[in-house]
Amino acid sequence: MAGNNPWGGGNDDSSGSGDGETPKGDKGKGEGPRNPWLPSGSGGSGEGRRGPNIEDIFKNRGPEGPRRKGGGGGPGGPGFRIPQRPGGKSWFPVAIVAIVGVVLLATSAHLIDPQEKAVVKRLGDYSRTLDSGLQFTLPFPLETVDVENVEGVRPIRIPGNDNQAKLILTGDQNLVDLSYIVRWNIQDLQQFKFRVVDPEETVNEVAEAAMRAAVAEKQLDETFSGQGRAAIELDVRERMQATLDRYQAGIRVLGVEIEKADPPSQVVDAFRDVQVAEQNADAARNQAQGYAQQVLAQAQGEAEAFDKVYEQYRLAPEVTRQRLYYETMERVLSKTDKTIVEAQGVTPYLPLPEIRRRAQQQPETTVTAPGGQ
Repeated sequence: MAGNNPWGGGNDDSSGSGDGETPKGDKGKGEGPRNPWLPSGSGGSGEGRRGPNIEDIFKNRGPEGPRRKGGGGGPGGPGFRIPQRPGGKSWFPVAIVAIVGVVLLATSAHLIDPQEKAVVKRLGDYSRTLDSGLQFTLPFPLETVDVENVEGVRPIRIPGNDNQAKLILTGDQNLVDLSYIVRWNIQDLQQFKFRVVDPEETVNEVAEAAMRAAVAEKQLDETFSGQGRAAIELDVRERMQATLDRYQAGIRVLGVEIEKADPPSQVVDAFRDVQVAEQNADAARNQAQGYAQQVLAQAQGEAEAFDKVYEQYRLAPEVTRQRLYYETMERVLSKTDKTIVEAQGVTPYLPLPEIRRRAQQQPETTVTAPGGQ
């Protein structure tokens, strides 16, 4: 069939052999199919019919794709190159050395604040402690520096959740719901870093143990009063500090503050009734003590008066005896409605008060004689 050969450069020659073969000695365009992997224009030359070379395929390719003719070569064009040092050497080693120097200086110089200290570890082992100021160490990774704020106050609230109850047994077998705050800071940074695994958890557990031990020695009423709370807070602080010193934890306990001391929520109503009863009992007790003191003061006054009378009686017995008799009779008879007169020829009993009362009840009447006389 006549037509173009897609693999060759020419058409079939009808004048040739009947099977369309090209003459054996012909080296023209129609000899064999064209290599599709070669660029156009190579024709059917003998060089173009060789197999594709990998260098030919990637010669005009870059990481971003085929290169365009006349471009590329960097920001400055095809001939751009990094500036070189005098003598033709590259600046790349100098840049590397400068970067390494900056990194070494940054990991060797340390500026520590006044409230901070730092521990230095050489290849993972403790080396020394650095105070505040500008300090120098070996570069990383030979020495590493761990900075901590040793002066800052670190509070721990127990229990951590405000709605959570922390029931503690008192010395009189009662339960009290306590919440408190422990404030602490770092005393020894080396011990703080290397003696305890979790310092905050250690402080929490030591505080709970010390609080339970201190409250177990107090009565329930003492945990509610201000003076009792102050004593408990001081006791807990001393117990905590002694325990942490035995652990060599490097922690200083600054103070303990009890925020809440209430009865358990399940028995709060009954507890309030008990408090009201105790208050009433205290009021009755105070009233009785006041009455007792009043009676005692009155008795002491009467005793002192008797002593004074007795002194006068020793000086003048007859006069004092007569005076005492009159005063006694006056005090007794002033409370009766009878008048007794002890004299001869006089009626022993004269109802003067009754006569006076009848006279007041009867209206006064005025009698006028006829004629105005």
